[in-house]
Amino acid sequence: MTPAAVMAPPPPVPVVELRDATKSYPGGVHALRGVNLTVGAGELLAVVGPSGSGKSTMLHVMGTLDKPTSGTVRIAGYDVSALSDNRLSALRARHIGFVFQHFHLAAGRDAVDNVADGLLYAGVPLRERRARARDALDRVRLDHRHAHTPNELSGGEKQRVAIARALVGEPRLLLADEPTGALDTASGEIVMELLHELHASGTTICVITHDNEIADSLPRRIRFKDGEIVSDERAARPGDARGALPGHARGPLPGEGASP
Repeated sequence: MTPAAVMAPPPPVPVVELRDATKSYPGGVHALRGVNLTVGAGELLAVVGPSGSGKSTMLHVMGTLDKPTSGTVRIAGYDVSALSDNRLSALRARHIGFVFQHFHLAAGRDAVDNVADGLLYAGVPLRERRARARDALDRVRLDHRHAHTPNELSGGEKQRVAIARALVGEPRLLLADEPTGALDTASGEIVMELLHELHASGTTICVITHDNEIADSLPRRIRFKDGEIVSDERAARPGDARGALPGHARGPLPGEGASP
C-alpha cells in the first residue's frame, strides 16, 4: 500500500441519502415508489410536482418525521432505522431545520422567543437561546422586529421568523415546504432571495414546491410524479453543488460515542 493511499481522506458523507425508499398506506396507496436520492452538502434543490405526487411525503421521510415502509434513509451518515426515538430526536434537532407554509409561530410570544424555541430540545440555557435567536433574526434581516409578536408582523416577516427558528440550531439541512405558498408575490420574492443567500453561505436547502417557476430558479430540480422521481436536472453553473460532507464531519449525537 502506498503512502498516498494510507493518507487518503475518507469518502464524502451525503447530507441525505435515500435508497429504494417506499411509503405505503392502507388501501393500496403508494406515496413513494422506490425513491433513490443523494443530496450533498451545500446543495440548493427543488422537489417539484403536483398535489398528490408524493413530494411532501418525501419531505417527511427526509426530515425523519416519518419512516419509510421499506428502503434505507441516511441523514448525515446515520441510518434512521437504526436509531432509537431519543437518538432520532437528537439527530433531527442537530441536523435538520424545518420551514412550513403556515409559519407555526406561537401567538403572544415575541420573535426572539419564537426563534429561541427552536433550541428547546438542544439543552441550551435560556439566556444563550435568546442570544442565538437574536443573531438568527439579524441574519434574516429582522433586527428591527425582535420584540414584535406574530400579529404585529406581515406574512413575509412571519416566514422569516420561521426561517430564523429553523436556522438557530445551525442545521446542516433546511427543508422548506412551500415556503412562499401563503405569501404575496413581493414577500415570496424576499423569502426566495433569503434562501439563496443562506445557500451561498453554505446551508444545504431543499425546497418542496408545486411552483415550476420557483423550481426552475434553483440549481437542481427533482420532478415528482405518482411517487417517483421522473427527472433530476442540474443547472450547468459552476459551484451550484458543493459536494458532500467530509467523511469525519458527522460527529456523534448527544449521549453516544463516535458510532451511530
